[in-house]
Amino acid sequence: MQRELVMGINAVAGLLQVAPERIVRTWIRPGSARLKALEKDLRAAGMTVELADDRALDRLAGRVRHQGVIAEFVPRQPGNEQTLHDMLERLDDRALFLVLDGVQDPNNLGACLRTAAAAGASAVIIPDRRAAGLTPAARRAAAGAAEMVELIVVVNLARCLRLLADYGVWRVGLDAGTGNTLFGAGLRGPLAVVLGSEEDGLRRLTRELCDELLEIPMPGPVESLNVSVAAGIALFSALQQRADIS
Repeated sequence: MQRELVMGINAVAGLLQVAPERIVRTWIRPGSARLKALEKDLRAAGMTVELADDRALDRLAGRVRHQGVIAEFVPRQPGNEQTLHDMLERLDDRALFLVLDGVQDPNNLGACLRTAAAAGASAVIIPDRRAAGLTPAARRAAAGAAEMVELIVVVNLARCLRLLADYGVWRVGLDAGTGNTLFGAGLRGPLAVVLGSEEDGLRRLTRELCDELLEIPMPGPVESLNVSVAAGIALFSALQQRADIS
């Protein structure tokens, strides 16, 4: 069975909270109060904990920041087109998807997964090429959320967007300069929020396959937002309309 490493205090603590059965063993550096508290929680949960110094942790982590703790675990495997098809067969009016069109930074992907999990999204959908995958850096940024929300990796994003439409999912793309504000839009019913890459935004075909293009109004001097921040604004705007939050 495939195993991976997850690194960082929040990431390991998040994994321990949501999927302790997936943890095989952990390495931790004695030191700070946060590390001591995490070590105590790991041992209380019956985990195998090995003490290690920074040199040993650095060898395991490679270039990923480990913050003094690394866990080996059996990851939840991403879904595929069939996973999405099965999910759509059970579709209801509360379905909420986050579609990322070529997000390159694994930290941004991880943050988007965490945002989507917080919003109770049905799934996060990404293409299998020219985009960040679920790397250790992405898992660290997700802080356990990669085990909470379904991640679906598709071969053809355009085909995926057409499939969503076939099942009645309204596809909303976030795109600056449209003149149509997100806050004035109807976001009830099955919904897919579609965001583009950090540098170029939505690709032409992706824009064309959206039912509606909206922008987040920004009256201040800042002209753009981090993709995970934009995703959060859109997803929680949808939740507010659905009366999940006041």
